[in-house]
Amino acid sequence: MILDVNALLAGHFIEPDTYAVKRPHGHNDWLVMFTLEGSGFVKQHGIDRICNKGDIILLAPGTPHHYGTMKSQTWQFVWAHFPSIITETNLLPQEDQVFLTIENDSLQERIYTAFARILADSRERGEYWFELCCSSLREILLIMAQKSIRKMDPRIEEVLHLLSQQMREQIRLEDLAQTVGLSPSRLSHLFKESTGYSIIDTLNRMRIQQAVMMLAHTGRSASDVCYDVGFQNYNHFTNQFRKWQGMTPSMFMKNPR
Repeated sequence: MILDVNALLAGHFIEPDTYAVKRPHGHNDWLVMFTLEGSGFVKQHGIDRICNKGDIILLAPGTPHHYGTMKSQTWQFVWAHFPSIITETNLLPQEDQVFLTIENDSLQERIYTAFARILADSRERGEYWFELCCSSLREILLIMAQKSIRKMDPRIEEVLHLLSQQMREQIRLEDLAQTVGLSPSRLSHLFKESTGYSIIDTLNRMRIQQAVMMLAHTGRSASDVCYDVGFQNYNHFTNQFRKWQGMTPSMFMKNPR
């Protein structure tokens, strides 16, 4: 399946062990490939890189490369060719190749979902379909840029994702630790070492950030917002709001930033 979207080409391939592509002079655009299942290889500058599930590779225009499937392996991957003009240049690396392993399951799913939107929007060709494709591609590049800058343990990334998704719920350290396969004490130490904050401080900060947006834009009362973001006690909410914002909720509502 190949989708021609003018300046953007994208596809979802499931290839047998006879599949190979050789471009001794590279291509005239950028190429990003994300492995979903199986194994493949990418050879560039004489270096072989094995692509397994969660591996994503970005090749610059004009970069000679050779890629294909491994012996006795099927390679399932999504890919996109795109010109540099469709995104900010600061998202595109100076190197001619970037190879990253996305170990976090949530980030893998997010990248795949972005590729799936590119394919779907290309097929449907609704209003602003090309802009939607570019937006999804930009999301992929932003995740790659973030991953390149922040070398964080994937277990801590998973905990951060869980905190953001379950912010309104009562979260237990023991449950988080079990989910990522660590003891509660080890998780607490590794989380603080990686982020600079404790888990409870990070959760409260997320809640207060959400509360700030709700107070500024929804017209809801502070007491309603307190429970909406996951606090069970208004006094605790007020104390945490002062800690992270330097003022009480009532002061903020009188002079929102």
